[in-house]
Amino acid sequence: MLYRFKSKAAGDVVMLASTGRRVLEILGKDPNGPGIILPQQIPAAIEALRAAVEQEEAQARRERQEAQARGEELAEPPEERVPLRTRVAPFIEMLQHCQREQCEVVWGV
Repeated sequence: MLYRFKSKAAGDVVMLASTGRRVLEILGKDPNGPGIILPQQIPAAIEALRAAVEQEEAQARRERQEAQARGEELAEPPEERVPLRTRVAPFIEMLQHCQREQCEVVWGV
Protein backbone atom coordinates (compact mmCIF):
# COMPACT_ATOMS: atom_id res chain seq x y z
CA MET A 1 0.00 0.00 0.00
CA LEU A 2 1.09 3.54 -0.69
CA TYR A 3 0.11 6.88 0.76
CA ARG A 4 -0.27 9.67 -1.78
CA PHE A 5 -0.33 13.17 -0.29
CA LYS A 6 -1.79 15.81 -2.60
CA SER A 7 -2.04 19.59 -2.61
CA LYS A 8 -2.65 22.44 -5.02
CA ALA A 9 0.68 24.07 -4.11
CA ALA A 10 3.09 21.19 -4.80
CA GLY A 11 3.48 17.91 -6.59
CA ASP A 12 2.26 14.73 -4.94
CA VAL A 13 4.38 13.06 -2.28
CA VAL A 14 4.18 9.26 -2.28
CA MET A 15 5.28 7.15 0.69
CA LEU A 16 5.37 3.43 1.35
CA ALA A 17 2.80 2.24 3.86
CA SER A 18 5.16 2.00 6.84
CA THR A 19 6.52 5.52 6.41
CA GLY A 20 3.15 7.07 5.58
CA ARG A 21 1.55 5.43 8.61
CA ARG A 22 4.36 6.64 10.86
CA VAL A 23 4.09 10.20 9.53
CA LEU A 24 0.34 10.28 10.10
CA GLU A 25 0.75 8.87 13.61
CA ILE A 26 3.33 11.58 14.38
CA LEU A 27 0.78 14.14 13.19
CA GLY A 28 -2.03 12.59 15.25
CA LYS A 29 -4.00 11.70 12.12
CA ASP A 30 -5.86 8.45 11.41
CA PRO A 31 -3.71 6.41 9.01
CA ASN A 32 -6.60 4.13 8.08
CA GLY A 33 -8.66 6.47 5.96
CA PRO A 34 -8.65 9.66 3.97
CA GLY A 35 -7.63 12.82 5.72
CA ILE A 36 -6.69 16.45 5.51
CA ILE A 37 -4.21 18.86 7.03
CA LEU A 38 -5.75 22.32 7.02
CA PRO A 39 -3.61 25.43 6.46
CA GLN A 40 -3.88 26.45 10.11
CA GLN A 41 -2.63 22.97 11.16
CA ILE A 42 0.48 23.07 8.98
CA PRO A 43 2.87 24.89 11.38
CA ALA A 44 2.13 22.35 14.13
CA ALA A 45 2.54 19.50 11.64
CA ILE A 46 5.95 20.75 10.54
CA GLU A 47 7.03 21.18 14.15
CA ALA A 48 5.83 17.67 15.09
CA LEU A 49 7.78 16.12 12.22
CA ARG A 50 10.93 18.06 13.08
CA ALA A 51 10.61 17.01 16.74
CA ALA A 52 10.24 13.35 15.70
CA VAL A 53 13.35 13.64 13.53
CA GLU A 54 15.31 15.13 16.44
CA GLN A 55 14.06 12.39 18.75
CA GLU A 56 15.09 9.64 16.31
CA GLU A 57 18.54 11.17 15.84
CA ALA A 58 19.05 11.52 19.60
CA GLN A 59 18.05 7.87 20.07
CA ALA A 60 20.53 6.78 17.37
CA ARG A 61 23.31 8.77 19.07
CA ARG A 62 22.49 7.17 22.44
CA GLU A 63 22.49 3.68 20.92
CA ARG A 64 25.80 4.32 19.19
CA GLN A 65 27.39 5.67 22.40
CA GLU A 66 26.08 2.76 24.47
CA ALA A 67 27.39 0.23 21.95
CA GLN A 68 30.79 1.93 21.90
CA ALA A 69 30.89 1.93 25.69
CA ARG A 70 30.31 -1.85 25.64
CA GLY A 71 32.92 -2.25 22.90
CA GLU A 72 30.29 -3.52 20.47
CA GLU A 73 29.11 -2.54 17.05
CA LEU A 74 25.47 -1.89 16.31
CA ALA A 75 23.77 -4.76 14.48
CA GLU A 76 22.59 -2.36 11.79
CA PRO A 77 24.95 0.57 11.31
CA PRO A 78 23.01 3.85 11.17
CA GLU A 79 24.55 4.63 7.79
CA GLU A 80 22.64 1.70 6.29
CA ARG A 81 19.24 2.89 7.53
CA VAL A 82 17.28 5.58 5.77
CA PRO A 83 16.65 8.07 8.57
CA LEU A 84 13.32 9.71 9.22
CA ARG A 85 14.89 13.08 8.29
CA THR A 86 15.41 11.83 4.73
CA ARG A 87 12.01 10.16 4.49
CA VAL A 88 10.01 13.21 5.62
CA ALA A 89 12.03 15.94 3.88
CA PRO A 90 9.81 15.99 0.73
CA PHE A 91 6.67 16.04 2.89
CA ILE A 92 7.95 18.93 5.01
CA GLU A 93 8.79 20.79 1.81
CA MET A 94 5.24 20.17 0.57
CA LEU A 95 3.84 21.46 3.85
CA GLN A 96 5.95 24.61 3.59
CA HIS A 97 4.65 25.28 0.06
CA CYS A 98 1.10 24.75 1.28
CA GLN A 99 1.69 27.07 4.21
CA ARG A 100 2.81 29.84 1.86
CA GLU A 101 -0.14 29.25 -0.48
CA GLN A 102 -2.64 28.67 2.36
CA CYS A 103 -3.95 25.40 0.94
CA GLU A 104 -4.56 22.00 2.48
CA VAL A 105 -2.86 18.63 2.08
CA VAL A 106 -5.10 15.61 1.52
CA TRP A 107 -4.60 11.85 1.24
CA GLY A 108 -6.78 8.86 0.52
CA VAL A 109 -9.17 10.77 -1.73
